[in-house]
Amino acid sequence: MSKTPSVVMIGLGYIGLPTAALIAKNKTYVHGVDINPKVVETINAGKIHIVEPELDTAVAEAVANGYLKAATTPVEANTYLIVVPTPFKAKNEPDISFVEAATKAVLPLLKEDDLYIIESTSPVGTTEKMMHLIYSERPELEGKINIAYCPERVLPGNVMYELVHNDRVIGGVDQKSTNKAVFFFF
Repeated sequence: MSKTPSVVMIGLGYIGLPTAALIAKNKTYVHGVDINPKVVETINAGKIHIVEPELDTAVAEAVANGYLKAATTPVEANTYLIVVPTPFKAKNEPDISFVEAATKAVLPLLKEDDLYIIESTSPVGTTEKMMHLIYSERPELEGKINIAYCPERVLPGNVMYELVHNDRVIGGVDQKSTNKAVFFFF
């Protein structure tokens, strides 16, 4: 039986997949999105494509219990987490094109009171740039959705533990957004 997801996780890599599995463990429906069809197929089979202790069990349980499903495209939800790579271009300039592409993918799905969180490590100003992108394409949402930034702060090999036990840095574009993001993570 398929349920409407509460959370759409854009990016199912070293941070996105563990985060999705932990959210799903709390009996929250997660729709994970990855551009690689093999990653999607692997996850939907209850397996993992990366090496991370305890992740295999968490994903297998989340998929088996119906709380985690993967696809190559997003669907409507209440919360959208952007957890995509932010590599460097020439001269150590950060490349936020993946964050922008992920944001554009969810733009048509956003609705009033939704929560949009960038979890990718990104340079100062990225959250505001994505807010302006959202409002330029969807002006009717200005001031009506919650936009926040909560960068990942974990080390490979201990991600499942650290996602639960590490302190988080959370900042919203306004107090309502910050409060909603804090409530989501805690």
